[in-house]
Amino acid sequence: LAIHYTANINLAFTSIIHITRDVPCGWMMQNLHAIGASMFFICIYIHIARGLYYGSYLNKNVWMSGTTLLIMLMATAFFGYVLPWGQMSFWAATVITNLLTAVPYIGTELTTWLWGGFSINDPTLTRFFALHFILPFTIISMSSIHIMLLHTEGSSNPLGTNSDIDKIPFHPYHSHKDILMLTVMITTLFIIMSFTPDMFNDPENFSKANPLVTPQHIKPEWYFLFAYGILRSIPNKLGGTVALVLSVMILLTMPFTHTSHLRSMMFRPLMQLMFWTLVATFITITWAATKPVE
Repeated sequence: LAIHYTANINLAFTSIIHITRDVPCGWMMQNLHAIGASMFFICIYIHIARGLYYGSYLNKNVWMSGTTLLIMLMATAFFGYVLPWGQMSFWAATVITNLLTAVPYIGTELTTWLWGGFSINDPTLTRFFALHFILPFTIISMSSIHIMLLHTEGSSNPLGTNSDIDKIPFHPYHSHKDILMLTVMITTLFIIMSFTPDMFNDPENFSKANPLVTPQHIKPEWYFLFAYGILRSIPNKLGGTVALVLSVMILLTMPFTHTSHLRSMMFRPLMQLMFWTLVATFITITWAATKPVE
């Protein structure tokens, strides 16, 4: 994709069309890339939910490295969403980067520095493309550290126990389960790509970015909607930005706020209720953020 993409505001949109229509198997690569990102975030959110439910955050180093990975993944996905230079790409980038202006004293200078000018333009697109290309290599390194720490500290389990007598070999017990789920995910990915490739796309993004025409309802990709819903629910710009950042950064506090003697939620009905309330709230905020302001 990087070979055929052009990081220029006049050519970026048409280069995506060129990839999907003219490049051999380009449509497949582009759809695998876009749909794969959504599927990846589904796995990430399930992974985080499992970690919360089974008390994985008590392995502090593993949890901290995982949260850092999440932030890096979100940044990479955001930069990637801007690259097609459609209407929603441009305006989502405008809204999100403008949040930096809420930072006291240095907000305006910080935004100008990120843009590489006084508005989102060629320098912005070029650096977003570079970051989208470079960050995955950093993510691979961070993932290796995450797995190494996991092997050092040990994984969590439904019972929350940590005795050697209960341990079983990874292969064949877990490897077969992993292969099954991987097969299901890849099959789902190819079904979506074959029959509804635009399932996760916004209709506005099929139009080239136009700074003079603001879409009626600006929203990011679905996996950022929970944070965008929190941002939109607070009328104050600084307050909304702080709440948006805290919605992710609050995960870092989990190892320090656990007070129970039991690690897992399996035997804690009240915590189970709170957990499923959190899941329901996450889904509700995500749904609400898709609705235009009336």
